[in-house]
Amino acid sequence: MSDQDSISPTQRQAWLLAVRPKTLPAAAAGVVTGTALAWKDGQFHWLPALVALGVALLLQIGSNLANDVFDYERGADRVRQYGPLRVTQAGLLTPGQVKRGMLVVFGLAAVLGAGMFFVAGWPVLVIGAAAILAALVYTGGPFPIGYYGLGDLFVFLFFGAAAVAGTYYVQALGVSPAAWWMSLPVGLLITNILIVNNLRDIENDRAVNKRTMAVLLGVRLTRIEYLVFLVVSYSILPLLAVAGILPWWALLAWVSLPFGQRVTRMVFTASGRPLNAALAMSGQLALAYSLLFAAGMLLSGWLPAGVSG
Repeated sequence: MSDQDSISPTQRQAWLLAVRPKTLPAAAAGVVTGTALAWKDGQFHWLPALVALGVALLLQIGSNLANDVFDYERGADRVRQYGPLRVTQAGLLTPGQVKRGMLVVFGLAAVLGAGMFFVAGWPVLVIGAAAILAALVYTGGPFPIGYYGLGDLFVFLFFGAAAVAGTYYVQALGVSPAAWWMSLPVGLLITNILIVNNLRDIENDRAVNKRTMAVLLGVRLTRIEYLVFLVVSYSILPLLAVAGILPWWALLAWVSLPFGQRVTRMVFTASGRPLNAALAMSGQLALAYSLLFAAGMLLSGWLPAGVSG
């Protein structure tokens, strides 16, 4: 049973629970990384960057609402023990209210994306429409991708490639090799958030026939998956620096590595409710990695060429 207060929350508090604000910082990681690379290349434009951030946050909120109501309708929340309170299952909001809220949020994201069409052209509409569709079919529709082991892939694609490369594109009207490459570590670190979530819920998901990647792999291989993604995310930076794709200041992101090691130990030793802490910390790690990387890009631009690498 999910933790909840003995006093029923107000409607405003219920919507705040549905939005899940703790998930939003990680949604900004790809935008931060893409914007940092655009700045390094002299392509930074604040308005497209701000719109990209707004769209990323709205898509995350819309996804949270969609998962809340569609999991409820499929009965996936009836045995939930460890995760955050689901407002539809708890009866704090009706399915109709959550669906209307979801449509409003996705509508706002679509409006912002349509505005960017006049700046960056049709690719923005394609990426935006695909992201909204992916959020809807993650747990909804006749083939919910999150129930068939495809959630990890879609999170990687949309929070990695689409977020980093897309943010760079709306500012530079093209995508640099560095932006494509940096979508890999960002996408992997954010996918690790989902991996912890599914590792925590593995027994519950098995009980309702929700075949996440964690259910398909089992506990041991899911933990190894988390470790591999973490190692790749940090190992790629010196390789890109040696290849001249990134300045050596990109390795400033390594400052977050001890924190990543601490989270990984929790993933390998904890199960059930204690993994909630690892889940939150995985989100913090993704954002810290991106912010430190962005700081490195800023330093590489401010310092003389011989110093900045």
